[in-house]
Amino acid sequence: MIAEVIIDSRAKKLNRKFDYEIPKNLEDLIFVGSRVLVPFANFKTLEQGYVIRIKEKTDFEVKQIAGLEENLPEDKINLARWMARKYFTNVSECIKLMLTPGTKSKDQEKRVKDRTINFVYLNIPYEEIDFEKIRGEKQKKLLQFLKKNEGLTISEIESITEVSRATVNSLIDKKILKIENKKIDRNPLINKNVQTGKKLKLTEEQKEAYQAIEKAIDENRYEEFLLYGVTGSGKTEVYLQLIEKTIKANKSAIMLVPEISLTPQMIDRFVSRFSKEQVAVLHSKLSIGERHDEWERIKNNDAKIVIGARSAIFAPFENLGLIIIDEEHDMSYKSEGAPRYSAKEVASFIGKSKKIPVVLGSATPDLNTFYNAEKGRITKLSLTKRANNSKLPDVTIVDLKQELAVGNKSMISNLLYDEIENNIKNKKQTILFLNRRGYSTFIMCRDCGYTLKCPNCNISLTYHRTNNLLKCHYCGHTQKVVTICPNCNSTKIRYFGTGTQKLEQEIHKLFPRASIIRMDIDTVTKKNSHEQILNTFKNENIDILIGTQMVVKGHHFPNVTLVGVIAADGSLNQDDFRANEKTFQILTQVAGRAGREKLPGKVIIQTYNPNSFAIECSKEQNYDIFYNTEIILRKQLKYPPFCDIIMIGFSGENEKEIKDSSTYVYNLMRKNLEKYDIKVFPAMPSPIDKIQNKLRWRIIAKGKVTPEVTIILNKCLQNIYEKNLKYTGIYVDVNPNNMM
Repeated sequence: MIAEVIIDSRAKKLNRKFDYEIPKNLEDLIFVGSRVLVPFANFKTLEQGYVIRIKEKTDFEVKQIAGLEENLPEDKINLARWMARKYFTNVSECIKLMLTPGTKSKDQEKRVKDRTINFVYLNIPYEEIDFEKIRGEKQKKLLQFLKKNEGLTISEIESITEVSRATVNSLIDKKILKIENKKIDRNPLINKNVQTGKKLKLTEEQKEAYQAIEKAIDENRYEEFLLYGVTGSGKTEVYLQLIEKTIKANKSAIMLVPEISLTPQMIDRFVSRFSKEQVAVLHSKLSIGERHDEWERIKNNDAKIVIGARSAIFAPFENLGLIIIDEEHDMSYKSEGAPRYSAKEVASFIGKSKKIPVVLGSATPDLNTFYNAEKGRITKLSLTKRANNSKLPDVTIVDLKQELAVGNKSMISNLLYDEIENNIKNKKQTILFLNRRGYSTFIMCRDCGYTLKCPNCNISLTYHRTNNLLKCHYCGHTQKVVTICPNCNSTKIRYFGTGTQKLEQEIHKLFPRASIIRMDIDTVTKKNSHEQILNTFKNENIDILIGTQMVVKGHHFPNVTLVGVIAADGSLNQDDFRANEKTFQILTQVAGRAGREKLPGKVIIQTYNPNSFAIECSKEQNYDIFYNTEIILRKQLKYPPFCDIIMIGFSGENEKEIKDSSTYVYNLMRKNLEKYDIKVFPAMPSPIDKIQNKLRWRIIAKGKVTPEVTIILNKCLQNIYEKNLKYTGIYVDVNPNNMM
């Protein structure tokens, strides 16, 4: 028997099949989806590969497969091959997304280490201990404690008894205590203590939505639904009851959320309704060992529900019955690294192949999704009212130009100041949203205009006051604060722009007695820090939460009655055709955090562009008006959903090779694609033309990416791959999030 094997490599020239003989002793074990070890070329070590087809014979003289590592279901291989074609990447890169985490050789040692913990036990029966030979009182007390509490770690003993590690080690040296090394199951939910939640009665709108999706579940039928509901309309309750229905049918469910910060709150809701044993969690903040164990629980059918970010779509359920994507408009569902896949498109492919429904939920749907719903390609289910009959918050727009005219140069308008003060007096909570972290966003010399930039990237450095450093948010470069201009030696270095750190400092000055907490990338670096910050804000009734977009989506804080948007113009001024859409979505979502219970909510949006239609629509929180305006503009300018945007990126250190290769690909594309109504624009340097010391060029093309166009574009790229470029990396991104 012969296996067609894809070698695990990023090299584009190796993205093809190689024939290998299956040894007799492995014939019953190897099938499509097997991860195998094979001798390849003249390499001294064995290479990993993936079996994508098995056949009777070959026309070539072939080597034998050396070993078997793991088996993937055939449907995962089919998914990987589809993804490789659609996203212009190697099959092996797609297969990696579906493998058990921690099974790479370099991860295995860490995974085993993570899973092994030292526990302390009595080495001899307590009654046989000769206490006359034990002089220290702490040692005696420890032994009395361990008489009833064996099997703790040294760290646990230290925290409970206040006995030092040295005391424990001394008794181990005397052979009175012993260490036993044991493997544990790492469950990220092990310490979750959540009260049992009750199933809520659905409103009429919720019931109609539930019944429509329930019918598709009962009929084992693929259908895509848009659950389009205003903020606070109870979409999560519909999700919970649909998943309950799915589990009763002996099937499993995937629940995707866009941000890790949303995961703890969603987990609490699900654990309270189901149980810790039924729920698995998958996201990047888990250790390799935790991800491995969660994956195994899913694979063994021990967990019925998986909650996670984008990559959880590849969870290894055998009997999947439902996929739900919450906040489906969020851009994090599109990967910005290879393979550059869309979780929503992958969910649709899985839904079709398994004949199961896919539910997309949002108060501010992606424009493409809503367009498809309007055209009948997706079934739209609307929730127009908040579930607990609470009213949408009152929204006020403050013109910052008018604030300057009356002499207010503060980041906080007079109206917002008064409302924050009232909230503090009334013991109500406030969220302040600013989508820029750090203290100052750029540093400039007032004499010569020189701006400090990252030495590795063509981008301004951001000042972070907490550790008094300048940081690059693209490559992570840090350097000390500059007091003398490197260009003209002037001392007139000034800091411009505003970030969350500076806002926090100003709020402390304006409201010295208020309790304040900040949530951004800089404050959530540690494990579980998202959950800790959100729990602290909610449970300790902190007066003010300052944050970036992490605080915008999906959170439910009953005592929050005021939301302030410090600068609504940040996303509005981006060089992106989706700037209006992003602005409307983020403002509507952040406004939805206010007044979610019986208390009325207020939202104050500060802006220099009060007449922007995106900001005006967010004031009314009327998605339909926004959509009807924006879709006309998109059609006139021929932007998605009326076309696709293809970006081919080139990066490397050799400028001549980048320029030559990008020009070559441009000429190939123009020659082969324009007859398919694909408009190809000449190769140009990217707006940010250097990141991590690599120069960046790009080609932009606009038009519908049909299967025929995909085949032709893959052939064009194969031509350039065969040139064996030494210094240039090439990638393709269809409908990219970031055009920079």
